[in-house]
Amino acid sequence: MKAYQSYRNLPPLAGLCTVEQAAAPGLSIDACVARLKRYHYAFKRLHQVFNTRITAEPVYELKMGFSLHAHLCAEHVDALRKRVGEMREPPLGLDVIPNDNLAIFFDEILAAPTTEELLTGIYDVAVPALREALQNHMAQTNLLADAPSVRLCRFALLEMEDMIRFGRQCLASLIDTEAANAMASWRRLLNDCLDAAGGLNGTQTPSGKLIARQHSAKPFRYNNVPRRDDRFPDPYNMGVNAEVFLYDESMPPDAKVLMMFYKRLREIDVPEMMASIIAETTGKPWAYYRDMTRQLWDEARHAMMGELGFASVGVDWPRNVMVNFTWSLGLNTQLTPIERHAVLYFIEQGLMPKNGKRYEWEVARKSHHPLSALFQDYDWADEVLHARIGRDWYLKEFKNAAEAVDYGDKCWSKVLMNWGHWREQGKTQHRNWWPDCYRDACQSAGTTPDARVLAYATTYEQVRADLKNVSASA
Repeated sequence: MKAYQSYRNLPPLAGLCTVEQAAAPGLSIDACVARLKRYHYAFKRLHQVFNTRITAEPVYELKMGFSLHAHLCAEHVDALRKRVGEMREPPLGLDVIPNDNLAIFFDEILAAPTTEELLTGIYDVAVPALREALQNHMAQTNLLADAPSVRLCRFALLEMEDMIRFGRQCLASLIDTEAANAMASWRRLLNDCLDAAGGLNGTQTPSGKLIARQHSAKPFRYNNVPRRDDRFPDPYNMGVNAEVFLYDESMPPDAKVLMMFYKRLREIDVPEMMASIIAETTGKPWAYYRDMTRQLWDEARHAMMGELGFASVGVDWPRNVMVNFTWSLGLNTQLTPIERHAVLYFIEQGLMPKNGKRYEWEVARKSHHPLSALFQDYDWADEVLHARIGRDWYLKEFKNAAEAVDYGDKCWSKVLMNWGHWREQGKTQHRNWWPDCYRDACQSAGTTPDARVLAYATTYEQVRADLKNVSASA
């Protein structure tokens, strides 16, 4: 074998590996599939953990990170399902829990009562264990025979490294020595779960240790009430109607850009709401959860576009922009999952006409603010995709598109926003924060505020975001 040479010393075997590596023993189909099923289970459970913790996690950066990582896990679940299906495995058996102790491992992380424990379980234990399993697969399988699996492992490892890097920075920033010591016994429990499961990939000798549940002793209950950190001091504030301003032809494009940055940053509430649909909808094909999680991640990206937009024009958004959670709060606590999806679909369809996303992009271009134009360009493209996702997974529940849209409109009208009641309760005064935001941007740009723009004071008390009047009941 050592004497074997390729033609004129060209890379052999399509560049996959050396001849010696390809001639080495590797994993059998059965052994390979057994491992792939464990990776599939791990990615699926991590997707569940990330998704179900988005809504009630108050820290904005963690909401965004969880949204991305849920999307990445959903994509890897999909890829692994396809690969297992290529390996003489009908039926696939991918809904079977591969090991009870592995199930306890992920149950414990899912039920972690604090953000610190959640981050530790995910980024200090689970993701590194999955990375090690993928690395071992590449080291132990035949790189030629199992090339399709190796490719999946390579791509997954790229994103596992990104997740671990993100997680390490979060752990270093949020967990001190005292907190780490307080959760040391629980962290040992997680390691005991893996040892009892024969490692994440199932190739080690199981320890035989009996595992006693701690956080997961009681069944996990999804928390659908959104929470925000202290940079969102007035989350019930509905004192500035962005849409009425945006579609007022008398208002200048540069000021409208600020309102679009607000609309983008306010989209934090879409992941908070979509996470509830995904968490509370069962029995769908995996493609449903993959597509919905992709949309959830896109909406998180849009929120970060708004965040960066405000930073680019010198607006201190935590102080001068009151980003609310009233939409996600109302939908999550007052509607069923299918009703929430109906509202989402109704809104998406309204974004497609000329006065929707195209209009926002045209406004951004007229403003001569290149970053806003770029963001709106991608935002528009994303929403076209989201409309397609809605057609694929929501529209099929109805006789026709008109019925589906009408149902979404009716569901949104059911949501009681309690505009006046929240003010009476002292939860908000619906302060008009717009003048402060606008002055901040003008001061940064060295321009004089326009008096007409400065005087804008329309609220959401009577007009909702699609410019329809709020009904008496809603």
